[in-house]
Amino acid sequence: MEITIIGTGNMARAVATRALAGGHSVALLGTETAKAQALADELSGDVRAGQVGDPLSGDVVVLAVWYAAVDDVLRRYGDQLEAKVVVDITNPIDVESFEPLALEAGSAAQEIAAKAPGAKVVKAFNTTFAGPLGEGRVAGYPLDVLIASDDAAAKQTLSRIVADGGMRPIDAGPLKRAHEIEALGYLHMALQKPLDTNYASAVKLL
Repeated sequence: MEITIIGTGNMARAVATRALAGGHSVALLGTETAKAQALADELSGDVRAGQVGDPLSGDVVVLAVWYAAVDDVLRRYGDQLEAKVVVDITNPIDVESFEPLALEAGSAAQEIAAKAPGAKVVKAFNTTFAGPLGEGRVAGYPLDVLIASDDAAAKQTLSRIVADGGMRPIDAGPLKRAHEIEALGYLHMALQKPLDTNYASAVKLL
């Protein structure tokens, strides 16, 4: 399966690493092709680089960008997102106050679904930090990935990608559960300083 990852940061690297480990192909799109190519050169597998704005060739699109950048991506791609599985990994927070944003739609994922009604929006990966996600494991256990969507086939598609990458997909229910998943993602981030875990911890259900 071909997966397009929009973004070239740590989370883009981690998602790409797991996807490639699972035998999938990856297209990395950055603000500049050179940035995407630099990341691609560090990865092993069927990976190519491009620039945000290039046509979307894969059936799965991962928005590995900050929440504030999501609207720009949606504007750029518009109808190209029709019928694609669009994976939202964002945690909507105020980067200055480090407080969660109150969203009228209920969650970032629900906002995306409203702005790109033809897309099959899935919430996932926002409770996982880049380090553990890149490894796919935590404390010897497969990393848990919470998945929420109103589209059963989209959940199945992403669950396969997650499982192929050596992790455990967990069906968290419909897209409205993204509200709680994003709250959990924020709590996980907020606990890093008091626990001094340096973003190396993971949410694990045992």
